Amino acid sequence: MDTDSRYLPVESPDAPGRRQFTDADAAVAQLQDLYAQSTGFLLDRFTKALEGDKPAARFRAYYPELRLTVPTHPSVDSRLSFGHVVSPGSYSATVTRPDLFGNYLREQIALLMRNHGVPVTVGISDTPMPVHFAVAAQSELAVPQEGVLDFSLRDVFDVPDLNTMNDDIVNGVAGPMADGSLHLAAFTAQRIDYSLARLHHYTATAAEHFQNFVLFTNYQFYVDEFEAFGRRALADPSLGYDSFVAPGNQQIFEADAPLAALAKMPQMPAYHLKRANGQGITLVNIGVGPSNAKTATDHIAVLRPHAWLMVGHCAGLRNSQRLGDFVLAHAYLREDHVLDADLPVWVPLPTLSEVQVALQEAVAEVTQLEGYELKRIMRTGTVATIDNRNWELRDTPIHRLSLSRAVALDMESATIAANGFRFRVPYGTLLCVSDKPLHGELKLPGMATDFYRTQVASHLLIGIRAMEKLREMPLERIHSRKLRSFHETAFL
Repeated sequence: MDTDSRYLPVESPDAPGRRQFTDADAAVAQLQDLYAQSTGFLLDRFTKALEGDKPAARFRAYYPELRLTVPTHPSVDSRLSFGHVVSPGSYSATVTRPDLFGNYLREQIALLMRNHGVPVTVGISDTPMPVHFAVAAQSELAVPQEGVLDFSLRDVFDVPDLNTMNDDIVNGVAGPMADGSLHLAAFTAQRIDYSLARLHHYTATAAEHFQNFVLFTNYQFYVDEFEAFGRRALADPSLGYDSFVAPGNQQIFEADAPLAALAKMPQMPAYHLKRANGQGITLVNIGVGPSNAKTATDHIAVLRPHAWLMVGHCAGLRNSQRLGDFVLAHAYLREDHVLDADLPVWVPLPTLSEVQVALQEAVAEVTQLEGYELKRIMRTGTVATIDNRNWELRDTPIHRLSLSRAVALDMESATIAANGFRFRVPYGTLLCVSDKPLHGELKLPGMATDFYRTQVASHLLIGIRAMEKLREMPLERIHSRKLRSFHETAFL
């Protein structure tokens, strides 16, 4: 533009006054109205700009905000790990996509009002909404790259701001808000919007399809078996699953409905076996490596899943192990390094008894083994995660593995567990031994064909059964106090 954007008039939608609510449904409805007003305003101005209506103003809309004020030191059930604040004060959170997070927001708001006996306040925040996120949420339009329009997008609209798009809250280094209020939620609205966009890019499915229980794997074999299981589940209404979603947002409701192969698969394709209220199971094939594991969990965490588990292949490190044996991680050796800056290696990753028991019981059910016989095919122990696929070629890692008493090695599990700990998402790992490099059984073409054919189906079924067991637990049991820090946000 010829005109300096600093001197353009700023045009914004009319902001209604803040309102107090004692009903969670009404509070969420107001959040939805305010969000629709902001996104609708930006989308309208953006569409006109695309049609050639050269802007003569700077257009700005704001995220809605949820606020809570607790005047006295709270007296709540000490067993609670979420749904309350730890000290008197004013707490706030910017909110995005209240349509997507409606059930979650209703649940969390109701807990706050019940535990503290105070209303919540809903209004407009002072955090601008980037036009990229408003457009992505409301239409199929895409924000063009610089140079396509005859004006600079940044001169007319707000764009994503790294100052509000970080992990300072979950990392425990965020100070109070500019107005002095403390954080009510683990993520800001911009951080959530950023991850929702990234999820669609990496998995080729919309955030709406993700379920509350997430399985991660590192091999396509598990994807094939998950689709087969999903089709069987759709054929049996008693199991409670109602649809299956594949990359490209392809959704089927019948067991024999076709799914088209995409011309170009995403980097980390996701598949969703859906159930009412998001209580189904999502499987994400993250591929190989801790970087992918971090990327996937960084973004899925904003959806606040109830649990995530790694079910993939690993190298068995003990001579007594056989191909196809299972490893239930009860500790992690973090040699992956991708989270060192966010979660130092001296931070222990505790095993979560609810997850461990669910996995062990699932193994017993699927294999029909128990007691001492179960030990024959499953070993608990330390799982090492490393960032070097050719670790076998170096002596030092092998010595470190021996010192740690590790029983298995992969490139993803500790990363997923560490991000589960960091983001307060219950986590677990059940791996299947696919090779034993230290004992002459390398993963070479043709060597593992029988293993893949016989073990993948049962391994995936164990993961699914474990998730079903976790789904049957009360939320306050799954989201335990083990993952909560000294001064925790109220939202789980």
